[in-house]
Amino acid sequence: QVQLVESGGGLVQPGGSVRLSCVASGFTFSISAMSWYRQAPGKERELVAHITSTGDSTDYADSMRGRFTISRDNAKNTVSLQMNSLKLEDTAVYYCNAKRKRWGILQYDYWGQGTQVTVSS
Repeated sequence: QVQLVESGGGLVQPGGSVRLSCVASGFTFSISAMSWYRQAPGKERELVAHITSTGDSTDYADSMRGRFTISRDNAKNTVSLQMNSLKLEDTAVYYCNAKRKRWGILQYDYWGQGTQVTVSS
């Protein structure tokens, strides 16, 4: 059974930092591109960060670039999101996502259950 289990969320003050982790199982993590998404109340889910299977390339949403860092450890089947300089608008449920595309065809699209990050003073 495929599982993506996020952890590390919680309450943090504005300007603070949080590190999220996602542990994957049930599929070949090392060949899967990974992403973090988030969804705030009343808003659509948005891409936060993306990392290729090897970790050689990353992408970020504009509002997160420079503050957030995505990384992965294929030996541990984990992907992490380091979040610094947090703002109130970063409050959301953060989701771990695994995708694999072959020949332009989506092979799978797996999601974790999410972890809540609340930025508040």
